[in-house]
Amino acid sequence: MEVILGVSNHHVHLTEDDFKLLFGDVPLEVLREVKQPGQFASTLCVTLKTEKSKIENVRVMGPCRAYTQVEISRTDAYILGLHPPIRSSGHLENSSPITIVGPKGTLDLKEGCIIADRHIHLLPKQAELYGLQDLEEVDVMLPGEKGGILFHVKLRISENSYFEMHLDTDDANAHMVKSGDIVHILTNNRK
Repeated sequence: MEVILGVSNHHVHLTEDDFKLLFGDVPLEVLREVKQPGQFASTLCVTLKTEKSKIENVRVMGPCRAYTQVEISRTDAYILGLHPPIRSSGHLENSSPITIVGPKGTLDLKEGCIIADRHIHLLPKQAELYGLQDLEEVDVMLPGEKGGILFHVKLRISENSYFEMHLDTDDANAHMVKSGDIVHILTNNRK
């Protein structure tokens, strides 16, 4: 079965309190909508900082969440001198520390930096329709000259989803795929 691909660059999700600490009393405005319902890339950016290095112009995603999270690629981790775990969004226990610098303040996270796992968002009815409801992960075939099969792609089934696969820039660049490409889910018995 086919699914559209979305490639995610490094970005941050912030709680309301952390947003105010970094930006003060300004609105979180939409730069562009993303395909996941209610989610958007904001007009605001921060700097990620470690003792080794920094990455500037990192996009803040909206709306605010119940947790603050930094998502980077393995390449970003090398630049910053970090070893973040590969995790699903919100699973931040024992993740990497990082400093987020905004125009009004600085936030030193003891944990919160991850490399996001490969995942597919889908509705419960889609999971049932495609026979995926009992699977935790699938394999996905990517098209093209440097295409290949990606293993351990997590399924994120929820009522507030758009059917889309998310990869970070490292995975996408390695296979020369981009947002909007169509990839193919290979069903299997992974649990």
